[in-house]
Amino acid sequence: MPGLMARAATIIKAKFSAFLNRAESPSETLDYSYERQLQSLQDVKRGIADVVTSKKRLQLQTQQLEQNVVKLETQARQALAANREDLARQALERKSGMQQQLQQLDGQVKQLEDQQEKLVANEQQLSGKIEQFRSQKEVIKAQYSAAEAQVRIGEAATGIGRQMEDTGTAIQRAKDKTEQMQARASALDELVSSGQLEDLTSDQTQLDRELAQLSSQSQVDQDLAKLKAEVGVGSGEQKEIEQSPPSPPPPSGA
Repeated sequence: MPGLMARAATIIKAKFSAFLNRAESPSETLDYSYERQLQSLQDVKRGIADVVTSKKRLQLQTQQLEQNVVKLETQARQALAANREDLARQALERKSGMQQQLQQLDGQVKQLEDQQEKLVANEQQLSGKIEQFRSQKEVIKAQYSAAEAQVRIGEAATGIGRQMEDTGTAIQRAKDKTEQMQARASALDELVSSGQLEDLTSDQTQLDRELAQLSSQSQVDQDLAKLKAEVGVGSGEQKEIEQSPPSPPPPSGA
């Protein structure tokens, strides 16, 4: 049973593959592949835009923190000038925390810049490959169209195409039916003439037809005798018979 199922699965796959091969159009497949590649390129470009957006956001945060650092340092100076060392210490502590954040942001910005450079390089490489594929795609499509047209012309010229095959089959069927109808008509004529099959369109019976045939034969014999008399055929032979002496009677003792 497992072997039978495996065989059935193989047959189904083979038939499905053959169906796909017949349905597949190289031009459509190439165009679809090109569209997919363009979609991938757009995804890469969107990724670059997202990285750049994140980097700009971090850079804005860095600028704001730098401004706050300058402001806190100024406040610390003002607090010391007012003999408020405690306030100056708080300002410097906040300044130190912001400087640590600045260091972290700088590292994150650097990572985003590296990622951006890699994505831009990939985008340029992908764009080149897509452009190369586009050129090859158009060449292949043109070659396929030319080959397809050549096949159609060859099929039309040699009569091996599907449409010509159907036409040839129709012609052969018509010939066969014509021959069959001619044979049937000949057979019917033979049966009617031999009397084996009555002509339903005639009001004559078989006896009428036989009598008519005898009358026709008698008329032919009369016409032939009349024609012989007119041209003198057979008159000399008749005269010789009339002029010859009669044969002597046989002896009585015989």
